[in-house]
Amino acid sequence: MASFCDAGVNLFSNQFDADRAEVIERAKQHAVQQLLLISSDLPESALNLAFCQKHPGVFCTAGVHPHQAACVPSDWVQQLRPLLNEPAVVAVGECGLDFNRDFSPRNTQLQVFEQQLQLASELQKPVYLHERDAFADQLALLRAYPGITGVAHCFTGNKAQLTAYLDLGLLIGITGWLCDERRNQELTEAIQYLPLDRILLETDAPYLLPRTLVAKPKNRRNEPAFIPEIARYLAELKQLSLAQLAEQTSLNFSRVFRLMEHRDG
Repeated sequence: MASFCDAGVNLFSNQFDADRAEVIERAKQHAVQQLLLISSDLPESALNLAFCQKHPGVFCTAGVHPHQAACVPSDWVQQLRPLLNEPAVVAVGECGLDFNRDFSPRNTQLQVFEQQLQLASELQKPVYLHERDAFADQLALLRAYPGITGVAHCFTGNKAQLTAYLDLGLLIGITGWLCDERRNQELTEAIQYLPLDRILLETDAPYLLPRTLVAKPKNRRNEPAFIPEIARYLAELKQLSLAQLAEQTSLNFSRVFRLMEHRDG
């Protein structure tokens, strides 16, 4: 049976408070063997790390989301650095820019994002990227740090944006957004140009429940167990076998997050 990785889970969302451990177990029952937990600030980074240390096959990011950029303590970089040196922490983020909601002032977002790019460059860690309505500014900052690797998390953009990220060497995170016929047109076109060795599958759980699921949960909550449905839909669009997509995306997950170096992390 094909096995999968979920490269984006918000496990400490309050939607998972009642059954966090069961969510992981259900994922395994649906052949989702490895997971990446997404951190949005320093406290969530610590929560994710503690969880990873007790659950083999679960890894996490550590960093500051643009929504939280205005809330960081003065010594946040000094607090973040030791977290990034933990074996289970495999990427810097979720970091980037969000000029749609502007929960933090744009100048502050830019500063906090660039400091995380500096850390990623220094520590040779991949970045886990968020971007909304800020593509030009995000691209300019990324280009200022050549050699940065990582993932464009929850990519929903067009062919031009996809090509720009691919030119930087980034991998592309595909979520259940692809399964939403109301808004997937640009993404459906773009993925025709997405090489197989650059794809990561992610739920962004508990968000973005795939609309193509036949039996939808009553609570409308997404979870890692639904990764195979995203994979099925993507495999059909790209005319691949599900086994081929599962194998390659699992290899991509291990490669970008350097899991062969941290097998026991």
